[in-house]
Amino acid sequence: MVKHQPLQVYERQLCLSCITGIYGCRWKRYQRSHDDTTKWELLWSLILLLTFCLLLVWFYFWWEAHNDYSEFNWFLYNRSGEWSDGTVPILATTAAGFTYIAFLIVLALCHVALGQQLNLHWLHKIGVTVALLTTIIGVISVNQTWAQEWDVIPISLQATGPFLHIGALAAVTALSWIVAGQVTRAEKMMFQVVVVLLYVSVLLALYMVPLHITSPCIMDPATLKPRPNVIGHQGAPMLAPENTLWSFQRALQMNVTGLEADVAISMDGVPFLMRDLTLRRTTDVEKVFPDRQMDEASLFNWTDLQQLNAGRWFLKDDPFWTVHTLFQHEKERIANQTVCSLEQLLKLASYHNSTVVFRLRRPPPKHPCYDSWINDTLQAVRQSGVPQSLVMWTPDENRTQVRQLAPDLIQTSVVKRSPQILQQSGISSLLLRYNQVSREEIGNFSEAHINLTLYTVNEPWLYSVLWCSGVSSVSSEAPHVLLKVPYPIWLMRPNEYCLAWVSADLISFAVVIGIFIFQKYRMSGMRSYNPEQIMLNAAVRRSSGDINVMKEKLIFSEVRNGVGSAEELYGDSYDYYANQGISQ
Repeated sequence: MVKHQPLQVYERQLCLSCITGIYGCRWKRYQRSHDDTTKWELLWSLILLLTFCLLLVWFYFWWEAHNDYSEFNWFLYNRSGEWSDGTVPILATTAAGFTYIAFLIVLALCHVALGQQLNLHWLHKIGVTVALLTTIIGVISVNQTWAQEWDVIPISLQATGPFLHIGALAAVTALSWIVAGQVTRAEKMMFQVVVVLLYVSVLLALYMVPLHITSPCIMDPATLKPRPNVIGHQGAPMLAPENTLWSFQRALQMNVTGLEADVAISMDGVPFLMRDLTLRRTTDVEKVFPDRQMDEASLFNWTDLQQLNAGRWFLKDDPFWTVHTLFQHEKERIANQTVCSLEQLLKLASYHNSTVVFRLRRPPPKHPCYDSWINDTLQAVRQSGVPQSLVMWTPDENRTQVRQLAPDLIQTSVVKRSPQILQQSGISSLLLRYNQVSREEIGNFSEAHINLTLYTVNEPWLYSVLWCSGVSSVSSEAPHVLLKVPYPIWLMRPNEYCLAWVSADLISFAVVIGIFIFQKYRMSGMRSYNPEQIMLNAAVRRSSGDINVMKEKLIFSEVRNGVGSAEELYGDSYDYYANQGISQ
């Protein structure tokens, strides 16, 4: 008797070749394997997964930190002395790295789904290592220079949490196809139990996540407080040079209720608006006074300051990428802006009946106004003719004396204190960064009748969260953006959110059970066929145009003394299968 291997027919597997080729450079059929993945490759798969998770958090951080890109660039300027948009290379490398690692994750999942052995190519291993190390270095750098910005993640989750939960639930539900396939193909009971337990644990944890999601936007719309007032932080610095008259006029055109500025004092005692310690970034001091460009701004007298141009830098540097949106007459007006004095700002605010809040920077010790800086500022307030009830006074120094000289000023603190201490100090307003107060603290300040203003709020999602939290006013560099937010981005009643949560969980559970049942039925059906029968049936059903005959061989082995030739013994059966395949 002679044993033989029947006609072997191989299909073109372009998709599989691409998956294994791109992931592990295994383009040929003989290079692929269905064996178990080695422990070394499993370790690299875990490193790949860790890198993906870390990059996902890093990418999400920079996506939500868009509200504070200006603040980040200003930090970089203070460290380097040169103005540049440092977020561009960070965003570019983060997007590229995340896309690359996510692509490798998808390829790895395809390997698992197709039962292929994981074998990451060494070039990809280098790429994964580089992505992991650069992300870790980036995290450490942000933690050292901009640690307060990490708070944007929990704050943003108040706006995105419910939607990210649904997205994560959909992704894990889709993974059930791969998990079910692995479980049904596995032969070891222990492996099946471990995989199912891990998957079910993750799924149940996702089902319960909404118990820990807290968002002020999940509320009864009837309890929503009035829309927070918007204060123009340095005017409208996205549309005009910061701290210039035109910037404040643009902010007033956006229906702001107040204006915020940074104030320094000149050598001759004139308070003027300037955020930086020097004049290099926002004026042409390098051209007008090249020998004094590194001097502090407060070391110039008002006559010198009036000679400087404070607008052309905005057109040149385009700090917010908005210059292309401006009309020609706006650009011409910007190019003619000069340094603005506090008195000019107060007169503008008085004309429009707008509140003014300013941060006053004390001159250096050798400055002529080092001791009289408070009185010089109060004199400017009196000379402007602005009602004192429109001015928010922030310096803590000599507050008692200031209250005696100007009792109607709105006493404002920029340091977080309890409502009781603020009331005892006669302070009725508080100006804080948006990450410095919780939702409960906002309620406590409101109950104590402390007017709370949070800065810097540029994004609609952040404005919506603070609106739902009950904040009375915000300071913004983008009043033109917030003007387009007449209502919170989303608002949902608690019972509606509960219904959506339970419905999503039930649908996910039903889909997962259905996939597991289908995969079990599918795999059990495949196991009921003989492998040779499956191969021969495929040859009979497919046309010659759809198949590629890679090998045709008859393997003969004599069990006893062989009689006849292979052609005599099997010629008829060979012709039958071949003719059937061609005739289809």
